[in-house]
Amino acid sequence: MSNNPGSTKRVDQPTGTETVGHEWDGIEELNTPLPRWWLLTFYACIAFSIGYVVVYPAIPLANSATAGLWGWTSRGQLAAETAAADATRGPLLAALAATPIEALPANAKLQRAAIEGGRAAFKVNCVPCHGAGGAGIVGKYPNLNDDDWLWGGDLKSIETTIVHGIRQPGDDLTRTSQMPSFGHDAILTPAQVGDVARYVRVVSKQDPASPASQRGAAVFEANCAVCHGAGGIGGRSVGAPRLDDAIWLYGGKQDEIAQSVNVAHAGVMPAWNTRLDPVTIKMLAAYVHSLGGGEDAPPAAAAPAAAPVPAAPAAK
Repeated sequence: MSNNPGSTKRVDQPTGTETVGHEWDGIEELNTPLPRWWLLTFYACIAFSIGYVVVYPAIPLANSATAGLWGWTSRGQLAAETAAADATRGPLLAALAATPIEALPANAKLQRAAIEGGRAAFKVNCVPCHGAGGAGIVGKYPNLNDDDWLWGGDLKSIETTIVHGIRQPGDDLTRTSQMPSFGHDAILTPAQVGDVARYVRVVSKQDPASPASQRGAAVFEANCAVCHGAGGIGGRSVGAPRLDDAIWLYGGKQDEIAQSVNVAHAGVMPAWNTRLDPVTIKMLAAYVHSLGGGEDAPPAAAAPAAAPVPAAPAAK
């Protein structure tokens, strides 16, 4: 029994420790005291938590929380850090705002800063469609790493595309191209669609010439060359892609080309001038230009061949 008078708890003889007073199948639990260091740590945690509640915002109220004696908030700290960062970047952003985008390459330091700023903006705004590295998605979003551009790959052209978007409703300067659905709208017969697809396969150096491609050359000249240019060199004034290279958004196989001729594609990109400030757009253009396909200056526009049917760009 216990050494304490009036206690019904038994004392474990081997250890000399009082039990807690209950047993199960002959097994009893010893009432061993907690280590002093553990108790001191526990009491210190209680004291710290009380102090935290007093000093920092902690207790939720109906529409806010207790402010705490120090008046500190994580939102306030973020606002202060953001303001400090903005103050540090202020001269750089001012320099970017004052520098025409065409003049960026002449200032290596400013151009590097623009590219790095554009890299960050790209991750936030453009990655969902164009991918982390700007590689795009076949059949949906163009690859920004190559040197195939519908409306130009120089800094100013890229900036204009970002500012006004592609087929953006309400923006009079948005990039817009419109290719007829030659098969769906019965402008060409199925045989002609197949022949012109054969011709495009030849000019893109995928197939050798054939009787079908020779027939397709005449169809192309009459219906497609007005926008895509003679031999499929493309036409940037109307956003017509080149057809004589190996870069394809919607596929370069025979059936894929025929499908694009049958039912024209019409990709859409938002105009970012209502979402991003001009400096951020300028940095985005600098970053996209740096991905590998950027051009130094707009190439001279080739005069398109005349044709009776205005056939703006095939989605490529």
